[in-house]
Amino acid sequence: MVLKQDNILLRKFRKSDAISMAALANNEKISRNLRDGFPHPYTLQDAENFIKRFIDLEPVTFFAIEYNCEYVGNISLMLGQDLYRRSAEVGYFIGEPFWHKGIVTTALKLISKYGFEELDIVRIHTGVFEYNKASMRVLEKAGYEKNGVFKKSIFKMNKLWDEHRYFKINPRYNV
Repeated sequence: MVLKQDNILLRKFRKSDAISMAALANNEKISRNLRDGFPHPYTLQDAENFIKRFIDLEPVTFFAIEYNCEYVGNISLMLGQDLYRRSAEVGYFIGEPFWHKGIVTTALKLISKYGFEELDIVRIHTGVFEYNKASMRVLEKAGYEKNGVFKKSIFKMNKLWDEHRYFKINPRYNV
């Protein structure tokens, strides 16, 4: 499974991504914007375990992001269960050297189209910590709308924060 636009590619993980993944993910600026399950420091073993877990997942919902033929980050759709089985949560990270290049905006558009067209997802959503303004802008550029703010719902770095919720509806169902 490969999704491509210009010099940005979403593809299945390769074992060889582990070294780059560990180097890029081992950054406190990244971990402070992700759930606590994303470790810091981020080791080569963490990267290898992550890749092993998702390399053969079917359907493919976890992708490596490539920019100019170089691994730069991850993007995923976590499929909902039970009543939420037609929804998915999008999550992503990109290494700091690749910020502000439009890569995540394009990756979001690609994975959203894939989720809507190939997986028949109706709604894709995500939450962003109140201090991550850059991620909010990226989501808006990718066509996501703010759904609301969950006041003081996140406990991160020993402090309570608001979570800004975003969503996008499959155009086939947006009537």
